[in-house]
Amino acid sequence: MQNHKIFKMTFVSVYPLYIQKAEKKGRTKEEVDKIIFWLTGYDKKSFQKQLDKKVDFTTFFDEAPQMNKNVSLIKGMICGYRVEDIEDKLMQKIRYLDKLVDELAKGKTMEKILRQ
Repeated sequence: MQNHKIFKMTFVSVYPLYIQKAEKKGRTKEEVDKIIFWLTGYDKKSFQKQLDKKVDFTTFFDEAPQMNKNVSLIKGMICGYRVEDIEDKLMQKIRYLDKLVDELAKGKTMEKILRQ
């Protein structure tokens, strides 16, 4: 999976799709941002810098301040794969984010999504 095309896609091009998915189900951009901040350690300012620089997914996750220590609690299926079994670490991080946004869109509470 090392040359997967999503790795070179800009995060800013996919970010609106996460928001759109959440908003279709009555959730908010702020909740999507909270999930991203929880997962990656970015704050509002550092996240905006990444969007402004139009970094790709590889850079976005490579430069993440700190992946959340509870990331291993994210389990389940996404895109036909169990997120906990994905071997490529970058793909696993991307799928963790996909899984969290899916949970948001499915109506889970933020406490459950953020593994609290």
